[in-house]
Amino acid sequence: MWNLNQLISGDDGGREESFLEEESDGPCSLSPTQRMYAFAASLAAGLILMFLSLIVFAKPIKFALLFTFGNVLAVGSTAFLIGPKQQLGMMFDPVRIYATAIYLGCVVLALIFALLKNFSPSFTNSPRFQ
Repeated sequence: MWNLNQLISGDDGGREESFLEEESDGPCSLSPTQRMYAFAASLAAGLILMFLSLIVFAKPIKFALLFTFGNVLAVGSTAFLIGPKQQLGMMFDPVRIYATAIYLGCVVLALIFALLKNFSPSFTNSPRFQ
């Protein structure tokens, strides 16, 4: 497998490779070029979704869904570079377990509260909350 430095410097070692290579070992065997494209596309999509969530900030469900999926895409984009198994291993490393738990908890709570506010008419129609 190519080294990231070789990919950046353009030294392909005499190996020509198409974007969609016919000789793949499975669904997770991407070339370094394909990994970089997938990383960039996933990160860009995540950032666009997070930016769109700021536009619809007044609508809780749209905000929560766009922001959550944008975050998941942005964080998950690095899985294309280092692999999903290694990324999950790094996220659940004893040093990072608290940060990961707080992140996942906040993502889940944002979705729960946004959906709870919209789907509980007795809670939102109470005169105390208007």
